[in-house]
Amino acid sequence: MRKFAKTHEWFDTETYKVGISEYAQEQLGDVVFVDLPPVGKEVKKGEVILSIESVKAAGDVYAPVSGKIVEVNEKLNANPELINQDPYGEGWIVKIEPSNPSEIDELLTEEEYKAQL
Repeated sequence: MRKFAKTHEWFDTETYKVGISEYAQEQLGDVVFVDLPPVGKEVKKGEVILSIESVKAAGDVYAPVSGKIVEVNEKLNANPELINQDPYGEGWIVKIEPSNPSEIDELLTEEEYKAQL
């Protein structure tokens, strides 16, 4: 199940994948670079975990939950445009193993997220 942060990140509760929403990638425009964090990095909910650069702007991606980054999407090094082409699939960015699973309950459902846009 996909849940959303108010800051436009999504979190898959089954695979622990994190990415940015369709809306966020549309606002950024064509993504040209993703500054992937190191695997093993501990993150806190709400803190910046990486930056994304597009032809229009640069934007930060925030941790939707606290935990440890257990995987990064290496495909983005050569193909950052995957974020635009498939934000909920091949364009995932990192996997975060949650350290506080109750934070997942604080995230928005897709309907709640769309209502706040």
